[in-house]
Amino acid sequence: MEIRTLKESELAAFWQVAYANPNAEWVKWNGPYFHDTLPKKSEFLGEIGKKWADDPFHKVIIINGKIVGSVGAYFADGRLKRWLEVGIIIYAENNWGKHIGREALAQWITYLFKATNLPHIGFTTWSGNERMMHVGQALGMQLEGRIRKVRYWNNQYFDSIKYGVLRDEWLELQLKEEQSDDN
Repeated sequence: MEIRTLKESELAAFWQVAYANPNAEWVKWNGPYFHDTLPKKSEFLGEIGKKWADDPFHKVIIINGKIVGSVGAYFADGRLKRWLEVGIIIYAENNWGKHIGREALAQWITYLFKATNLPHIGFTTWSGNERMMHVGQALGMQLEGRIRKVRYWNNQYFDSIKYGVLRDEWLELQLKEEQSDDN
């Protein structure tokens, strides 16, 4: 598995994998309560995709030469740039349950800690997305917050869930993992 920058020559292929099907299963789990719309092909092949390809905080997940997902990051505090949140999407359901998300998110967090001097990296999800909560727990991230009953989807309220990890905790977790791999 590889995480890398999306090439401009791959914009159409990425759009096909990620956005061609507005009813794709991944859309139902990626903050569906926001009711975001996916970009049309012409929009993505234009300015949106070119910005995406040039953005160091967006990468694609590649397995066997094919795009299977993406990782991203943004500053929750805007121009202050002290609070970094991450995200991950594995687009095709047939790739779910194979630990691709866990491995990709681990690589992404490691990369971001190396690329920044920030002490904390986290993500926010919702209590309906048990897979994402499991990934955070499996990576050793801490449940840092739960805002109860604020995400409304399909006539039901869900909690907003926040996971995070500190740089020193992450380095310690990585060291332990390397030591267990050596044994």
